[in-house]
Amino acid sequence: MGSSFSGSQEAAAEAAASVLRSTPAIRERAGQLLRRARAGDSRWFTVDDGQAAATADLVVSCVRGRQPPLHSIWRAVEAGGMNRRGHLDALMGGLPIASKTHALVDFTAVAVFLGGMAARGWRYTEAASGRAFEGEQGLAVATLHAFAGGLFSGDPQHPLQADSTGLRALLPAHLAAAFQVTEANALPGLGERATLLRRLGEVMAEQPEVFGDAGRPGGLFDMIVTPFGHGVPHTADVAAHDILSQVLVSLSQLWPAGNTLGELALGDCWRHEAVRGEGASDGWMPLHERAQWLSYSLLEPFEWAGVKVRDVDLLTALPDPATCGLLLDTGWLRLRDPDMAQEHWRPRDEIVVEWRALAVALMDELGSTLRERLRLDATHQPLARLLGSAQAAGRAQAERLRAGRPPLLVQWP
Repeated sequence: MGSSFSGSQEAAAEAAASVLRSTPAIRERAGQLLRRARAGDSRWFTVDDGQAAATADLVVSCVRGRQPPLHSIWRAVEAGGMNRRGHLDALMGGLPIASKTHALVDFTAVAVFLGGMAARGWRYTEAASGRAFEGEQGLAVATLHAFAGGLFSGDPQHPLQADSTGLRALLPAHLAAAFQVTEANALPGLGERATLLRRLGEVMAEQPEVFGDAGRPGGLFDMIVTPFGHGVPHTADVAAHDILSQVLVSLSQLWPAGNTLGELALGDCWRHEAVRGEGASDGWMPLHERAQWLSYSLLEPFEWAGVKVRDVDLLTALPDPATCGLLLDTGWLRLRDPDMAQEHWRPRDEIVVEWRALAVALMDELGSTLRERLRLDATHQPLARLLGSAQAAGRAQAERLRAGRPPLLVQWP
């Protein structure tokens, strides 16, 4: 009897996890919290829709060109207007398209997981151009050159890859050397990122059916596009959410620990007392910021391989510090108690969960406003092409108001 009950619990947990790994659940539950806040029932925030236009004005001022570029790690790779993807292509020579794509997916995954460090004050000087880059651009450019130099590969004969052997052997000192870290050029968080990449190597080694015998992120491409053979079918067509779903399932053990249903890791998904849902998913607010950032950043490598990626707009806004901060800094969101901005918070704290969820919901509304302002079509200009401008506006506001620090003190995942 106990075994049967355990089995039913396991089935309920799997069903709930499936729901919580979907963007419709993110949007629906974020919408619940936004409606609640607008009704005045949030204990943390109020919503001042009179400031929506001012927020849109700031974002429009950061839009680059008539057709904003896709928000992706590849925009940081292009720092200084340089074609570094072309540099990787040249190094790969005459490799088949699928092999080149594997390498690009490998790099994308490593670059995403190495991003987000507290890089203020740190800079990377690129030998080829002689230019110095800071922040996310510096991190991406440094990662690209480390990748090209074989830092993440465990096979000296094949340096242009990230594999489980290379990642599991990675030490903070290796990253420090690649990222030009010195006492005068400090980069906090290297130790944690080295640990994350080693864990990535372990997770991939445990799933050869997904990541291959070598354990490479490029295996995700095969699982999604070519599950029954090699090469890229000329009719290859995938939904953006399929990429996210595979990322969430295959890398579930990589996301923040502690958020579980039974033995299933939920990742960037947190408890909130006001969120309602079916069954065991009740009370959980999924966000999946890093997984969606990886998914957004994989769209271009898939498309460069000839794969048509559709329904990009089903992915949500990324509740990163800059985007969330923009809404507080423009007054579209307001703290009920301003003193809460002086406290230190954790990602699991309800105020942070709600802040990030409200950002997801309000960015959907902002996206519609921006497309009207810019006379853009939602099909051809999805939210993914406007997120970078919102993030840039948020960073500019944070820099102007607090020397770059977000308006809430959070130890982000």
